[in-house]
Amino acid sequence: MNRINIVSSGFRRMCTLLGVSMVLTFSLHAAPVRVVTTTGMVGDMVSRIGGDQVLVDYLMGPGVDPHLYKATASDVRKLQRAQVIFYNGLFLEGKMQEIFERMARGGRSVVAITHRIDHDRLIHPHDSTGHPDPHIWFDTALWAECIAEVVEALQVVVPAAADQFAAQGQVVREEMQGLHEWVQRKVAELPAAKRILVTSHDAYGYFGRAYGFQVVGLQGISTVSEAALADMARLVDFIEERDIQAIFVETSVPHATIERIATDADVAVGGELFSDAMGTPGQIEHGYDLGTYGGMVRHNVTTIVDALK
Repeated sequence: MNRINIVSSGFRRMCTLLGVSMVLTFSLHAAPVRVVTTTGMVGDMVSRIGGDQVLVDYLMGPGVDPHLYKATASDVRKLQRAQVIFYNGLFLEGKMQEIFERMARGGRSVVAITHRIDHDRLIHPHDSTGHPDPHIWFDTALWAECIAEVVEALQVVVPAAADQFAAQGQVVREEMQGLHEWVQRKVAELPAAKRILVTSHDAYGYFGRAYGFQVVGLQGISTVSEAALADMARLVDFIEERDIQAIFVETSVPHATIERIATDADVAVGGELFSDAMGTPGQIEHGYDLGTYGGMVRHNVTTIVDALK
């Protein structure tokens, strides 16, 4: 916020004669910066750090699969009007990443928030894509490493609010540390032998690595390729051999295949997890908002632990 102090010389002299020190202050609020993000997880982080200095709109809402997403004409208009664009990177957004990289080379403010994460900390699957696993938000401590990228990008766009962004970034980092510790406590309720997470696609590798789960996804890192019948049969055998109590569907992936596997393996569907998209903002569950990053994480972990118990 910029302030202008306006005091006439005559009014100042009158105040001096009366022995009164008075200043009229008019506050001029600059318009918030127009920000576009791809996923809700990125949008949530930018909103929390930017506060009233940013107006955030994101392209991919609840239930949307970013691996398959194609930009609409409305999205193109949003991107053209945006003063800064944030996206996940690591090819989560599929071919849209090429668009963002071209925009950045053209001088637009476009930021991949995972850009500076040490590649040694990324999971590199042995598949045909050749890309790292992009689902880093399920390791809360690793997701917090993206905060600095967001803070610095906003400081460039709104230098007058640099201190505000830095302070709020630290608040968000501390909140994520608290969330990370909560996940560790909740997962500790589940014996290590029962920590086997079977889902629609392999989105929870970072979660498994951070919190001690064996993770098995029917599809690979991306949902672009469909599961074959042989993959389904192998997963049914795995579930029966390991005596797994429950498997899980995802909000952004069709349920039919996992439900069929559950029937064939005679196992329960333990619930619906958020993977590549958060819930609807304002949807409250057990006191937390499923349309926020923290609410999404708490829902997933609670659902997993309670079902596998």
